[in-house]
Amino acid sequence: MYRIFGPPGTGKTTSLLNKVDDALQRGVAPNKIAFLAFTRKAAEEAKERASNRFNLDPKKDLYYFRTLHSLALTLSDISKSQVMQPEDYRELSRACGIPLKVQRQDFNNDLSEIVKANDPQLGLINLARLRKIPLRHQYDESNIEVPWSHIDHLDRSLTEYKKNMRMFDFTDMLEKFVAESHNWCPHFDLCFVDEAQDLSPLQWDIAHLLDKKSNRMYIAGDDDQAIYRWAGADVDSFINLDGPSETLTQSYRIPFEVHKLAERVAQRLNRRFIKKYDPQDRKGDVNYRTTIEDIDMSNGSWLILAQAAYHLANVKDYLKASGHLFIFRGSRSISESLSDAVNGWEDLRKGRKITGRTARNIYSRMSLNTRVKRGYKKLPSVEDTDFLTMSDLITDFGLIANDTMIWHEAMDKIPETDRAYIIAMLRRGEKFNGKPRITVSTIHASKGGEADNVALFTDLSPAADHNGGVSPDDNHRLFYVAITRTKQALFILEPQDAMRSYIL
Repeated sequence: MYRIFGPPGTGKTTSLLNKVDDALQRGVAPNKIAFLAFTRKAAEEAKERASNRFNLDPKKDLYYFRTLHSLALTLSDISKSQVMQPEDYRELSRACGIPLKVQRQDFNNDLSEIVKANDPQLGLINLARLRKIPLRHQYDESNIEVPWSHIDHLDRSLTEYKKNMRMFDFTDMLEKFVAESHNWCPHFDLCFVDEAQDLSPLQWDIAHLLDKKSNRMYIAGDDDQAIYRWAGADVDSFINLDGPSETLTQSYRIPFEVHKLAERVAQRLNRRFIKKYDPQDRKGDVNYRTTIEDIDMSNGSWLILAQAAYHLANVKDYLKASGHLFIFRGSRSISESLSDAVNGWEDLRKGRKITGRTARNIYSRMSLNTRVKRGYKKLPSVEDTDFLTMSDLITDFGLIANDTMIWHEAMDKIPETDRAYIIAMLRRGEKFNGKPRITVSTIHASKGGEADNVALFTDLSPAADHNGGVSPDDNHRLFYVAITRTKQALFILEPQDAMRSYIL
């Protein structure tokens, strides 16, 4: 294995794709190259960039650009119908007498999402398996308030249920790959494992097996950004890996002042691979503010980050009251459907044509008999791609509202909160049908992202505060990741409780 350390903004993915390019130039077939990542986000980014850069079909040519657990399922003889789902866990719950709450699981989800979404008792069992440690050991390390006898009984019942029903969970897929991959894992000319700092011991077993199946193997990551220990990540395996290595030394993101603060945080780490990388040739800014209201977010792209999602609840309210468009948990603060309806109505008033799809979005927000005639609400005879004018809709498609009504008069079923928010955005001059400049996110979800400006809450949840006393490196790495999302200016916000915060 050849290790590549990619500090923040040093172009790790680009560097790896350059090696893919070199291999393709040498005549290596695309389906003899594997690019595997810990998260779906990283795997999809690599696949999209490779597809665009090399003009390859992502489904046919880049079949092995995926997550590790997706590879394990794809290559095994496990069908999707054999993957444990909520109905299976409900049946297990009835059989063993232990209440369980499980979300429907998509095999495309990240393994960390699956561990987090699981019932805490099932999560504990899976975590022990990912870490390859005795369940009792994992139980003793945890703060779960469930008797050991219940966990032990659930573990035995789960194993028996899966055996009898020939069902598998996500950890089974990884274990099956380790046990049987010699039978069905293909040979690769070139294999990459990205985000290696986040691999669990069980996933490291897969990485070593892939190494044996590959002519050339690259392991890429950054131990300073290992923020998934709670999901079983074993950063020490990456730090202690034998073999040659290189460090990408130039950040194309981080300015000098931000880099200086990030390095101070990195030096707090007890366990790390010492590495040097250079900042951008610009000063940048590190600022301290009391509240989010003290920051002018009128220009540039923004990340507003916190350790826990609940620390961001008031931020969303403030941004809406201020008329800012933003993204939270991957969703726009105003739906594209509502944006389309408002813009579409104003286009109609200006004499422009709109599509049938936009007309349907408009009609869905109108009252029957006062804004649109009964029988026309769903526009059954209109195709999404048809083009219609205000006159067409009034004459042939039951529209009662007319061009004297502005959007919130015509679409009288838009909730008051949405109406007030849109008006606030219009007053600010925000293009609410455009791409949001502001993203509100937990630090974990922001990994791999960047923005011109970062506003960072230093508050800690009780669990993170407690864990900081037991394993301080976890919080050091988390806030190192947060700081290094910054391209220009970092704004550090005062915590609500200074006794339960990360000091920067």
